[in-house]
Amino acid sequence: ALLSVGCPAFNEEETLGGFAAEVEAVMRALAQPFEIVFVNDGSRDATLARMMSIRAARGNVTIVDLSRNFGKEIATTAGLDHAKGDAVVVMDADLQDPPELIAAMIDGWREGYDVVYARRRKRRGDGPVKRLTAALFYRLMKRIGSVDMPENVGDFRLMSRKAVDAVCALRERHRFMKGIFAWIGFPSKAVDYDRAPRSAGQTKWNYWRLINLSIEGITSSTIAPLRISTYLGFATALAAFLFGAYFVAKTLLHGDPVAGFPTLIVVMLFLGGVQLMVLGVIGEYLGRVFNETKARPLYFATSVMPSAPSALENAPRANPRTMDG
Repeated sequence: ALLSVGCPAFNEEETLGGFAAEVEAVMRALAQPFEIVFVNDGSRDATLARMMSIRAARGNVTIVDLSRNFGKEIATTAGLDHAKGDAVVVMDADLQDPPELIAAMIDGWREGYDVVYARRRKRRGDGPVKRLTAALFYRLMKRIGSVDMPENVGDFRLMSRKAVDAVCALRERHRFMKGIFAWIGFPSKAVDYDRAPRSAGQTKWNYWRLINLSIEGITSSTIAPLRISTYLGFATALAAFLFGAYFVAKTLLHGDPVAGFPTLIVVMLFLGGVQLMVLGVIGEYLGRVFNETKARPLYFATSVMPSAPSALENAPRANPRTMDG
């Protein structure tokens, strides 16, 4: 059985060589036939040239060169679209996710699980703020999400061909892959590990991009923000009614000396702020409806360089530890 390793990359020229070498070492130790599916997500450095040199040296490498930077979620989808394997491993090129864990994932697949995901015990490459915000995000998604998304789990996972085909059948434009992976269901198993720091280079995920990804994840996976906006509107209207009744009663009982200008300003600003916030939530969802109705393709590829069939045929054959399909 063939295993595909999908790897989206954006400006990762410093890490690709070490990534390919470590993946190959693990696969040869397992005698597992494999291919690497690199997706160049509009990189501005020598990432594409590095991919091509790796492909020239090994042969069992597919390169999908996207026409521009579409983002990691769509680049991951492009890798899944072009993977030929009976199972596919999704992982990043920075080696924070150890290729050695693939052996345990293969064992989980042999046990009958369609999805074997890597769950982080420790995040040594992340600062305290990032760890805290990540924990809060996962807890929030667990409370408001429509499906159970496992905590401390990224994109690093093995999926059977059945699971990959299910993910590829979902073609929404606003993609949050962790939510999509959870939504398809299928029997799943966790493999715990300690996440290492990057092997080289700098992370492309600053806090602004992480915040936007969190908003994308919430609005792509649940309509809870719209429901919260409805509840907030009812609560505000009730508070305004009670506040108005209080002032009517006060005026009838004690008169009104035309005071309370600061209170009036505070109430107006509060109501205006609530209205703008609710309109913003509605706008987020309306924008997603607008983008979906355009029905554009998820991505365009400048070129697709498939792995050489001879390289896959001549790959090391499976030993008893490898997948049996």
